[in-house]
Amino acid sequence: MKKLDLQKCIVGSVFTNCYFLKNKETEEMLIVDPGDNADRIEQKVLEMQGRPVAILLTHGHFDHILAAEEIKKKYNIPIYACAKEEKTLQDPRINLTAFHMSSYTLKADVYLTDLQVVELAGFSVQMIETPGHTLGSCCYYLKDEGVLFSGDTVFCGSVGRTDFPEGSTAAIVNSLHRLLEALPDDTEVYPGHDTSTTIGYEKRYNPFV
Repeated sequence: MKKLDLQKCIVGSVFTNCYFLKNKETEEMLIVDPGDNADRIEQKVLEMQGRPVAILLTHGHFDHILAAEEIKKKYNIPIYACAKEEKTLQDPRINLTAFHMSSYTLKADVYLTDLQVVELAGFSVQMIETPGHTLGSCCYYLKDEGVLFSGDTVFCGSVGRTDFPEGSTAAIVNSLHRLLEALPDDTEVYPGHDTSTTIGYEKRYNPFV
């Protein structure tokens, strides 16, 4: 990792990984999946002495978005998401808040299209559509840093659940294959839950390959 200071904190009721991507040269920071516990996220920003400039959402389920609006307002920063996830973010039945708590909806400020690259915090960030867990699930790839943030698409030795509204097992397996075919084996993969992995490890050991 050339200029990336990468850290995480675990938030919310289902232990979601919220990632902090700080540019060591500029101190600008990206926050991936602020799923809950906004106060804990703000404390982590202080500890890392970062300056948040954007929020990246891998998908719209409650455990990845609940602190997004509060963090957005705290730092006056935009929220990025896949364009195909707009419906999920705005429908409590699909983002699952209707079944866990008071209904919650969210609007992203910037909706990205497949393989679109944006320059954020001094990083080139590519959004890769990876449907299956939700219709608009996506991953964020920082080629220069050799890292992928996979949300609930790829886990270490597994893939995300597909029994939620608009989930698809066939789609998520296709998404897994797409990533494994496109990215270098040494790419570090940081999922929405549990431990990190690599593209090479998943090629060898993921039973869905």
